[in-house]
Amino acid sequence: MSFRAAWSLVLRKGEVGMRGIHSPGATAHGKEKMPPYTSYHAQRSYPMPDEPFCTELSAEQWALKEKEKGSWTQLSHAEKVALYRLQYHETFAEMNRRSNEWKTVMGCVFFFFGFTGLMIWWQHVYVFPKKPITLTDEWKAQQLQRILDMKGNPVQGLASRWDYERKEWKK
Repeated sequence: MSFRAAWSLVLRKGEVGMRGIHSPGATAHGKEKMPPYTSYHAQRSYPMPDEPFCTELSAEQWALKEKEKGSWTQLSHAEKVALYRLQYHETFAEMNRRSNEWKTVMGCVFFFFGFTGLMIWWQHVYVFPKKPITLTDEWKAQQLQRILDMKGNPVQGLASRWDYERKEWKK
């Protein structure tokens, strides 16, 4: 049950329902609201709102409403559709159609990915410290030479794989 439907049940408190006293040509709340400010709200979970979609009718629409009171077999298909449009804003098919909101959502997602990437780049350039000297290739080569010169771990380590006479790695 939607919030609007639950709220209307709370406000009624056992009175005759709004739909029971509502006629198709008038608003459900009478003359309390000014005509352009209606509380029309329709969605799939609440398909029949308390007020009609059009509250201010032209002369042609009033004539159509009078014709509605007669036999519906005399109404054409276009007139029936026009009567439907006076009462409801959208059909179920129109309510269920896909929107293009996903494009906006994906645009926002990619914008924030780009902004995050920009922030990471900025931090990499201006905030994070430079690489320590121990990660340079020169330092690693000197460290390896030092280990070999000290003959560290000659049984199973690096020194066991180095040929000290030829000054190259064993094959």
